[in-house]
Amino acid sequence: MNKTLNAYYKEQILKLKENITSLKAKNTSYIICEITTFIGIIAFIVLYILYTNSLWNLLGSGICLALYILTRYYDGKNSENIENLTSLKKTYQQEVDYFNGNFSCFDQGNKYIDANHPFTLNIDIFGNQSLFQRINRCITTTGADYLAACLAEENTESNKISKIKQIKQRTLSIKTLSADEPLITQFKAIGASKTIDTNAIKMMLEKISQINIPRLFSFTPFTWLRRISLVGFYIAILCSFMGYCSFSTPITWAAINFCVSFFASYRYIKLVNNALQGILNNTNSYLRIIRLIENVNTDKAEELKQIKTHLMGALKAFESIQRLLQKIDGRSNEFGVVLLNTLKLTDLSILCSFANLQANIKLNTESWINDVSTFDALISMANFRLNEDKATDANIVQSKEVVFKADNIYHPFLGENAVKNNFYIEPLSYYIITGANMAGKSTFLRTIGINYILAMNGLPVFADSLTVSIFHLFTSMRTTDDLAKGISYFNAELLRLKLLISSLQPTMPNLIILDEILKGTNSLDKLNGSRLFLEYVAKRNVTGIIATHDLELSKMETDKRFHNYCFEIELGNNITYSYKITKGVARNQNATYLLKDILKG
Repeated sequence: MNKTLNAYYKEQILKLKENITSLKAKNTSYIICEITTFIGIIAFIVLYILYTNSLWNLLGSGICLALYILTRYYDGKNSENIENLTSLKKTYQQEVDYFNGNFSCFDQGNKYIDANHPFTLNIDIFGNQSLFQRINRCITTTGADYLAACLAEENTESNKISKIKQIKQRTLSIKTLSADEPLITQFKAIGASKTIDTNAIKMMLEKISQINIPRLFSFTPFTWLRRISLVGFYIAILCSFMGYCSFSTPITWAAINFCVSFFASYRYIKLVNNALQGILNNTNSYLRIIRLIENVNTDKAEELKQIKTHLMGALKAFESIQRLLQKIDGRSNEFGVVLLNTLKLTDLSILCSFANLQANIKLNTESWINDVSTFDALISMANFRLNEDKATDANIVQSKEVVFKADNIYHPFLGENAVKNNFYIEPLSYYIITGANMAGKSTFLRTIGINYILAMNGLPVFADSLTVSIFHLFTSMRTTDDLAKGISYFNAELLRLKLLISSLQPTMPNLIILDEILKGTNSLDKLNGSRLFLEYVAKRNVTGIIATHDLELSKMETDKRFHNYCFEIELGNNITYSYKITKGVARNQNATYLLKDILKG
């Protein structure tokens, strides 16, 4: 883990605490000033009423009103700054918690758990303390969905050709973003208080595109006619004060403005209001995301360039939506409806803006959502790379065979104290790994699987070096029974092996990782069944790693494709675990030894 970055995060938290305290002190001053100026407004108005010929009181009231409005403005800005800094502080604190091994503030991804998936359940991709939970910093719901889909993507014959190019582009995108820590933190801070509901955004955009607004409102001449009417109205007011016309002229004009704007728009304004209702916070957050993406330095990252290009129209569209929401919010009561339609023809303005917005949204909604979701997931991946500075890039090679060559590979969950191992897989070979309980067999299998998934996503791997090809991965390590469905443990194992066989890609290399084949039956039956299964898959385009306690299975090494490896332990006064993989068959077991200790009390 990046210790320098952890220290930087802690330093930023302290600075932000000081800034927030200072801004909160200003807030108190603003409140006092608001109360004082408001009292001043009332006092000067009372004095103006009580005393004749006291224009200075009216002037004083006007000055207090101006000061009150100004103070309210700066108070709002100050509160906004406090909110933004608080979000930044929370974001930094979450990363400090990450370095301390506390992942509870991050989504576990339980909804993505699928017991029938080829590998995600067995190598801890989703769930408590999972890879997803350690990587995920997504601030949108569809961003998390996209990240989950990337980590769970199954290599098949249909995607193997484009996969290497995709991985290289993804690696470059992640590298580019990880070089900009302020951008990553600002992005995460947008969703620090609440995850943005992309489905709500999508539903809003769909509603906007479906509302049938008369084409009249989108015509440019109509927009100009509305503006000319407003200009004429204000000229009439000015002329009435200068004595060129009576006050009845602007009053009549005002009445016409209100009637035309309100009654011509009433039916459609209700539809627009229903479409945009309750979406202000999500829209503001989405707009902040798009503005951040607009300013991203894409460098040579083609994927980031494409995202920026696709979102060029989105910024204008969401700014229009934000303005529409503000206008609708301003007319949320009867007084606002009358005043704004009289002075600004607001309802007509809303419909003109809405009609122009519709055409853009109909064409681009799906593309915008997908691009923002992709960028959201990329930020999470870049953050992971930034935090894990000891990890390295994998070397992805084109090959029709399984290639897996690892130097000093270790499990990412174990940190820098993990015991590292070298492991080289020969294509169409089978590695029988024996060893005592808790010697490291299962962890090693997961180490192979999880680092491969990291490599396939352009993420850094936990090894001094790792060279891999594109192959199909299938694991079977956590089979469980299902009493509700009447599936016994042994039957569940058979179903998993059946699923394995059906998932094999005939024209693509396959790697299977198995932990104890058929452990739900007796020893002899298990041995015979394991041999039968391995002999069957050995005739196909399959390479395998199999952990077992059954030492008899190691005798399959008579076939040159089978190789014996083990995790050995040393028995003495205490058991010594080396967690190092070596060639050969394990000699020592620990079950009886440990049981004797328990029975001794």
